[in-house]
Amino acid sequence: MKFIYQDLLNFLEEKPSKEELSKKLFQLGHEHEIDGDIFDMEITPNRGDCLSLLGLSRDLNNFYGSLDTCRIYNGDLDILDIDFKNLSTKCCAKISFLEIEISKKISPYKQYLENYFSLLGINKTNFFTDVSNYISYERGQPTHCFNRDSITEDLTFTNKSCDEDFKTLLGNEIKLEGKNCVFTSGDKIISLAGIMGGESTACSKKTQKVLVECAYFNPEEIIGKTVKYNLKSDAAHKFERGVDIESQEKVLRRFISVVKDHASIKSLKMKTYTGEAYKDKYLSIESKKINKILGTKLIKSDYTNYLSKLGFEIGDKIKIPSFRHDISTQNDLSEEIARIIGFDNIKSIPLKLNTSPDLKQNKITMIEDFFVKNGFSEVINFPFAKIDEKESISIDNPLDLNRKSLRTSLKNSLIENLLYNERRQKDSIKLFEISDIYKKQEDILQEKRLGVIVSGRCGNNHKDFSKKLDKKYLNKILNQDNETSIFEIEEISRENLKTKKREKIFYTEISLDDISDTLFSDLIASRKLINFIEYNPVSEYPSSTRDFSFSIKNPAEYNNVLSIIDNFSSENLKESFIFDFYLNEKIGEIKVGVRLIFQSKYKTLSDEDISASITKLLKPIVNLDGVFIPGLELK
Repeated sequence: MKFIYQDLLNFLEEKPSKEELSKKLFQLGHEHEIDGDIFDMEITPNRGDCLSLLGLSRDLNNFYGSLDTCRIYNGDLDILDIDFKNLSTKCCAKISFLEIEISKKISPYKQYLENYFSLLGINKTNFFTDVSNYISYERGQPTHCFNRDSITEDLTFTNKSCDEDFKTLLGNEIKLEGKNCVFTSGDKIISLAGIMGGESTACSKKTQKVLVECAYFNPEEIIGKTVKYNLKSDAAHKFERGVDIESQEKVLRRFISVVKDHASIKSLKMKTYTGEAYKDKYLSIESKKINKILGTKLIKSDYTNYLSKLGFEIGDKIKIPSFRHDISTQNDLSEEIARIIGFDNIKSIPLKLNTSPDLKQNKITMIEDFFVKNGFSEVINFPFAKIDEKESISIDNPLDLNRKSLRTSLKNSLIENLLYNERRQKDSIKLFEISDIYKKQEDILQEKRLGVIVSGRCGNNHKDFSKKLDKKYLNKILNQDNETSIFEIEEISRENLKTKKREKIFYTEISLDDISDTLFSDLIASRKLINFIEYNPVSEYPSSTRDFSFSIKNPAEYNNVLSIIDNFSSENLKESFIFDFYLNEKIGEIKVGVRLIFQSKYKTLSDEDISASITKLLKPIVNLDGVFIPGLELK
């Protein structure tokens, strides 16, 4: 979101310099860049209330005072007679319509409106659409203008299954598929709700009479639609983050005032439809708890005063403003206070750590060491899942609305990890994760579990290269051939997975409490040193494999061959290993199969790129006494 410095000052009682304003915005958590008088903001997804001049001024109220002096039309409005039906009130809890007709003559744009387009580099479209865009910038509530004369039949909002073509007001032709929130007139879809209107009802420079729609859409119904249909929509960006359901009448009255600044109004009519009444939300006043969370010593009056200036109403309890969808717990309130005080201004207190041995952590360390020793890689996954099961615990204010339930199992995450590695041409995948899962039972169950998944070759060495990872492999290392199996191993079907691979997938998951403390203890030495491995970004470019057979008739040169390969330096050689080894003792000859895997971080390697690296590597090898590569011709 971009805003003009002077525009925001108009919403503040005090007039800070750009430097002072920038400092406070950073303190509040609003990252940004400044180019002249333009602030380019990066508003976090949970703060949709700050995607406007009004919203930012409310957040700055504790520092500079919020000031909303915009003219609002206060005259009487006739009741709009419109044949409208809301068939999906869960998707659209409240919606208002304003019908407004003007005379033909539109005066030049006032300075505040002209600056919005000229200084922010936004193209003008037509008068009513321009006003709609400005209102969204000023107040954070998107509106949509239908050409009133183009709607000759009933108007309906619904969330329905679609399989039809739709042409947007920008001329994009898209295929609507699956469930979509739409407005229809007759049997025709005229708008993709919350995203973009249709060409058939779009306004033009000649439009004099419009129907302005101002709605609250459930964010979950809007999220992902712009990506799905490859559309760019400022309205969707705001609806995805939640708008103020209680602001509709004021927004439309402000819309009228802006129109009145530029044209003579012939008629005004408005009507609001409420499908599900908004329920006020409250939290108790617990200043002591806030101090405990933050390590502060705020008195109650200062605490409530901070909140009051942020728009919270203080009574016997704290009433959460309708525009603050991100507030639901005392922790959320503590974050508000921390932002106002400034995290850097809260005195740090040394942590008192329990240095006594942690038996559970020792157990985790032993398990981690065991799997690493057996060639496994540990993964750490996001604790939230896409799948919402009966026992799932959902979060009210998740960072990602597509992942709002805590995991009840590690399985799906590890399957995603495996498929990610397969798509990057890994042919030996051995992964494990130790993490908490949560379930909703009589009480909330929190359980630390171990998940293990394997597929492909046993390893990239000559002993394991031709062996496959299977149930027998896992059973041998995990159950250690005991009569009673502790780990139950299952095969995961590939039928519903997005993959072309055919190697079998095996998986096991178990609670750490079900693993004996001594199961791995006799196999693992205590961890003494931490081996820090530098992170290397995963290349998105394909890898290429080359296999070579070395005939070493002078066995004394075997170690020299390995040394040259191990010490070869090339940014394109990702991996090398011996996949076959044979010693002919009768004639004193060693035959070695070596696989070279090439991959670049920056591009798809050509045959010429790979050949150049191969020549550089193999030339010193074939110059060794008694070393040959049958069929090789180096350029």
